[in-house]
Amino acid sequence: MLNIRPIVHLMGLLACFVAVLLCVPAVTDAAYHNKDWEAFASAALIVGFIGVGAAIAAWPRHGIRLTLRQAFLVTTVGWITVSAIAAIPFLGLGISLTDAVFESMSGITTTGSTVLTGLDTLPPGILMWRAILQWLGGIGIIAMAILMLPLLRVGGMQLFKIESSAAGEKFSTSAFGMVVHLMVIYLILTVICAALYYYFGMSLFDAVTHSMTTLSTGGYSTHDASFGYFKNLSLHWVATIFMAAGAVPFYLYVKAVHGNFRHLVTDQQVRGFIALLATTSILMAFWLLIERGGDIGFFQALTLTSFNITSVVTTTGFASDDYTAWGPGAVGAFLALMFIGGCSGSTSGAIKIYRHQILYMVVRAHVKRLFSPNRMIKLTYNGAPLPDDVPYSILAFLAVFVATIAIFTVALAFLDLDILTAYSATVTAMTNVGPGLGPIVGPAGNFQPLPDAAKWILTFAMLAGRLEVLALLVAFDRDFWRD
Repeated sequence: MLNIRPIVHLMGLLACFVAVLLCVPAVTDAAYHNKDWEAFASAALIVGFIGVGAAIAAWPRHGIRLTLRQAFLVTTVGWITVSAIAAIPFLGLGISLTDAVFESMSGITTTGSTVLTGLDTLPPGILMWRAILQWLGGIGIIAMAILMLPLLRVGGMQLFKIESSAAGEKFSTSAFGMVVHLMVIYLILTVICAALYYYFGMSLFDAVTHSMTTLSTGGYSTHDASFGYFKNLSLHWVATIFMAAGAVPFYLYVKAVHGNFRHLVTDQQVRGFIALLATTSILMAFWLLIERGGDIGFFQALTLTSFNITSVVTTTGFASDDYTAWGPGAVGAFLALMFIGGCSGSTSGAIKIYRHQILYMVVRAHVKRLFSPNRMIKLTYNGAPLPDDVPYSILAFLAVFVATIAIFTVALAFLDLDILTAYSATVTAMTNVGPGLGPIVGPAGNFQPLPDAAKWILTFAMLAGRLEVLALLVAFDRDFWRD
């Protein structure tokens, strides 16, 4: 049987860390003289006690060294553990267990779908907790994408293996150093974003919470109107810039801090990502001018399209307008944009830019071989030869990703959801975007009306999408649990 002792120890440490974070909304509520601080404080004590007990009971005798299978399990169980713990404060709002788990999973996976209404009147502590969940999920996603997924060879991520992710050294000094660098940069960017939000007119509370959910590309807001609550267009441009910043590979920021700025502008992923955002935003702005018959100026149209397209592509999920009212062409475009995602090693979800780029190269090479069978075509990415197993891994990931969306869509359709709601809800959960399409789960809607069974399906879909499906799928193989 698989030795789970080190996994239990790590989950205990993780629970202790979450217990410390629970103190932040407790302090927030206390500062606003809201009695909900007691619930957060109690939850912190209970979770901390359980975490310490688990960590001590499973204390490793010879240090922490994980096998490949244990690394897979840590990746999956870690997200489930945090989601389960994070649901506890939501139960204090009087919502069901289903809604609490849905909200916490949506938060920690930075999906941004919500079942809560009346956000403007909710206690400040719970709003802060939602923001903390997404901020924590963001750094967790970065660390997983840079240190864990390359080792696990999930969906072509072995292409981005760095020195800190050598097999068997997951918690070595070099890996720990990389995580510290990432967290410092992540924190600095969050503080800068908050300062700019505050400077351009947000309240201090809104600036702090929105900066956390912007950089993590999560999309939770403190207002029912999402980012449409804020009328100052400067705030929308600040958000657009920092959503894009959150979708850039964070290891490139680490390189830039050490003096290597060149990769931030020459990286093939980043160039493709920026080109996509710029092109689609400008084209959609012209479409919006035509659709609205000249009722708005080009700058306002560009602000609307840049913000909402960046929000969807980076899988943030903020909305400043109901883009489903921009016409059928825009709805189709946004549905396609949900699949794209940002760069690897960032906080964004979905398929990721590099997979689209490599898939294009593979298809192009295959077409050339059709009329020139003996031609030798060497695939390169970022100036280096593409490893032979990367295209295979990417094709396997895409096949499973699409099949999973189809299965979940059919399952939701059997729960009497219309096909637009079933399909877009599945896509937005798997890609971790947040809002779907249509009147129920669209940018002007909410996931609250969905039946409980649908919420549990979407909760699992959010987890599957965040773990890039394959990392979750291995746990369902019988051989995985055998020695």
